[in-house]
Amino acid sequence: MDIRLGNGYDVHRFTSGEGCWLCGILVPHDRALDGHSDADVGMHALTDAIYGALAQGDIGRHFPPSDPQWKGAASHIFLRHAVDLAASMGFRISNCDVTLVCERPRIGPHAAAMQEKLAQIMDLDTSRISVKATTSERLGFTGREEGIAALATACLIAKETA
Repeated sequence: MDIRLGNGYDVHRFTSGEGCWLCGILVPHDRALDGHSDADVGMHALTDAIYGALAQGDIGRHFPPSDPQWKGAASHIFLRHAVDLAASMGFRISNCDVTLVCERPRIGPHAAAMQEKLAQIMDLDTSRISVKATTSERLGFTGREEGIAALATACLIAKETA
């Protein structure tokens, strides 16, 4: 059995604006996240976890920030590409786990919606996707509420051949 694990990590700083895109959901907040695309830090970490499991680099390799066509792009495009690449390479996604690190906004009230959105994008059952959050106990840039970090792990399994 060919099982592959990948992890992803991403950070984005806060900027002026209203609401943050997190795991495909616009979460109400008094600031937005700054990035070349929609700055969905959770989805970026998850996308990189899948690319990592496939040994296919990261988002920047597939969607260079120097390419203006990706300016403001919705991150579901990146995640769907990673999922489709896994399938084309003979793998299915077994499960994934995303952790958002921030003091605010509060993630708990939105975690189930994020799980549903990721399941829809990835064509997986929600029981195979975990979205959770933690604070950094007011330490570091996330503790000072300067931005949000995300960590993700993805488990891929080779599809059985007949």
